[in-house]
Amino acid sequence: ICHVLQESLLSSASGYSNYRGILNWCVVMLVLCNARLFLENLIKYGILVDPIQVVSLFLKDPYNWPASCLIIVSNVFIMAALYTERRLSVGTISETTGTFLYLVNLTTLLFFPSATVLTLTSITPVGGAFALCVYTILFMKLYSYKDVNMWCREIRHTKARTLTRSHSCPSFAQSNGSAVHTHVSYPGNLTHRDIYYFVFAPTLCYELNFPRSPRIRKSFLLRRLFEMLFFIQLQIGLVQQWMVPTIQNSMKPFQDMDFSRMIERMLKLAVPNHLIWLIFFYWFFHSSMNFVAELMRFGDREFYQDWWNSETVTYFWSNWNIPVHKWCLRHFYKPLMGRGVNKWVAQTAIFLVSAFFHEYLVSVPLKMFRLWAFMGMMSQIPLAWFVGRFLRGNYGNAAVWISLIIAVGRKQWSNIFC
Repeated sequence: ICHVLQESLLSSASGYSNYRGILNWCVVMLVLCNARLFLENLIKYGILVDPIQVVSLFLKDPYNWPASCLIIVSNVFIMAALYTERRLSVGTISETTGTFLYLVNLTTLLFFPSATVLTLTSITPVGGAFALCVYTILFMKLYSYKDVNMWCREIRHTKARTLTRSHSCPSFAQSNGSAVHTHVSYPGNLTHRDIYYFVFAPTLCYELNFPRSPRIRKSFLLRRLFEMLFFIQLQIGLVQQWMVPTIQNSMKPFQDMDFSRMIERMLKLAVPNHLIWLIFFYWFFHSSMNFVAELMRFGDREFYQDWWNSETVTYFWSNWNIPVHKWCLRHFYKPLMGRGVNKWVAQTAIFLVSAFFHEYLVSVPLKMFRLWAFMGMMSQIPLAWFVGRFLRGNYGNAAVWISLIIAVGRKQWSNIFC
């Protein structure tokens, strides 16, 4: 028999799914196309990479480091949170007073650095953005620190053994690999060592007893360190060699409002812009966070999931930044749902808070308030609805990738021209 009933290999009904050769072909074509652009760039502009020049983005005066001083001052807010918890643990102050003190501490923690960045001309945009990132992370950490310790006081007051909202207060010893760690219970966690371990740990959600790895793997640590150094230099090189000349050549079309040239410039910048974003993701969420986790023997290494397979926008936002997702879920989404708030209202509130912090980290360092970052983040809500309702499978995944490329490019152009 020469013929049987069967579908063509590329038909969806055939059930064929091994497209590895086509994927390899796509990778080869991408490499060849970008190699041509790279050679064209070198021929046209020469070598523009200068790592030393990057230092000037952080420092105008080598003897005056305002951004670094601002980060050092953040210890005041850490100590304020610790000593507030100590007073609450012994009943020296009431829960109402403690809540008020936390409100003052956390509010000041957000507005003090932003006011400093806006008033001091010696702080560069890059240095200001870095300092505000540190303060934003610290704000989320101290908020989690407040909530978990409050839950632990609820346990102590109600004589309960378990915490229904969080497993942060075990009072027994557990084994982790070959090592057995002494687990603490509230208020034995209210120490300088404990809070500073949490401040430097690669997580935003506080626990009294974090999972710990049995030892530091030196080879793993060195690999991550090499990746950190290599990829940060690669990002700097791509920005200086590829993006800066394109941006400089884009000024005239935008000034003349030449729409065809504007679109051509934006499309030309989209490739290196998105490539740098992908490198940044690997550098930060894999290399850097694993390096810190290994150094601190922090056991939970789930910093991201398979966001690249996202078929919906909500799946992407839930999986590309797991520390932030866990914080939002634990300290924002579930408390709102527990109070009877509608699911869509709670999700919209999370996007609203996220949009605020995106604008906070863009507009304050640049000292220009255009609300582009805020509106860009809020536009994810109708996009998430459209993709989730009308697109599925590969179409949904393609829509997510297109939205990522456009979103990253839009943010970059807003930073340049605002």
